[in-house]
Amino acid sequence: MGHAHGTAYADEIRRYTDERVRLVGSGEWSGRPLDREGVLALAEACIPAHEAHSPVLHEEMCGMAEGAGITLAEAIVVGGFTDFVDTVRSHVAGSHPAAVVEDDCTAFIVPDSRADGVGLYAQTWDMHDSATEHVVLLRVRPDDGPAALVFSTTGCLGQIGMNEDGVCVGINNLTGIDGTIGVTWPTVVRDALLRSTADEALEVVLGADLAGAHSYLLFDADGSGFMVEGMPTARPWLGVDDDALVHTNHTLWDEATAVEAPRPADLTANSARRLERAVGLLDRDGITAEDCMAITRDPDAICRESDDTHHVESSGAVVMRPRTRDLWAVWGVPRHNDYTHVPFPD
Repeated sequence: MGHAHGTAYADEIRRYTDERVRLVGSGEWSGRPLDREGVLALAEACIPAHEAHSPVLHEEMCGMAEGAGITLAEAIVVGGFTDFVDTVRSHVAGSHPAAVVEDDCTAFIVPDSRADGVGLYAQTWDMHDSATEHVVLLRVRPDDGPAALVFSTTGCLGQIGMNEDGVCVGINNLTGIDGTIGVTWPTVVRDALLRSTADEALEVVLGADLAGAHSYLLFDADGSGFMVEGMPTARPWLGVDDDALVHTNHTLWDEATAVEAPRPADLTANSARRLERAVGLLDRDGITAEDCMAITRDPDAICRESDDTHHVESSGAVVMRPRTRDLWAVWGVPRHNDYTHVPFPD
């Protein structure tokens, strides 16, 4: 699977890799410049953690790197960029640079009780605008686990998805001061998608030797779900109840806030505004997949477009209904593009 991914997008993966290695080394995301050799040495130090976490996913990443003509260290950077910059920032003792917009994604779980018995998971995937062209949707059919539909970018194992058992996994980027040599989030997402319940997926997240900070949202066909603020040194979490669970890009629990990097005031306000807006839109019964699509297109706060100050946009979005195994995805800014229903293969 990895080799097929790498060969299919080899030129694109190499371009994307060069861009992301440059971004890390420039200090724009990591707080202090680091030469290319230093960036890749840190990434190489993370390789054993990936192999230890999941030998089969490590093998897939090796196949992808070989197919694309990049090194395994480069594969860790291109796929796990937003965790890896936490690792680099910690290593170089860099401050969080105010010019950087690590402010990505609005995600939410709608419980069965608010969706006529068929709960939903949805989110935007926001990133620097140059990432949008690399967004893809993958069908993965492992020999040793359930097939899955995976929203990702070229060169990345996976970012958001649903498997054929009805387990959904999504994320938000967080910014930690406790980054370390460890496993980056795409491996954790794909490992969670090898599980058959949200409870099993939660064990994956809680047990991972995380390199950087992300929130993880987990939901399954039986209506069980969790929201975890996954910092390398803290893992507060909450289970699904009667209200929607929403997460944006700031920490909500004191345990995680204690290791959250300082954030520019405008980004803190943006994340809080998106959270408040989504909570308000979801505070009702009878929510449908179409309603979730409309929320990802919300022009007031949630659907983001690149501007001259903050080059971040909603590069795509996903809506998933695990009880019925339905997934809809949109490439690019949701307000300007159409959702496509993507079935599992027969």
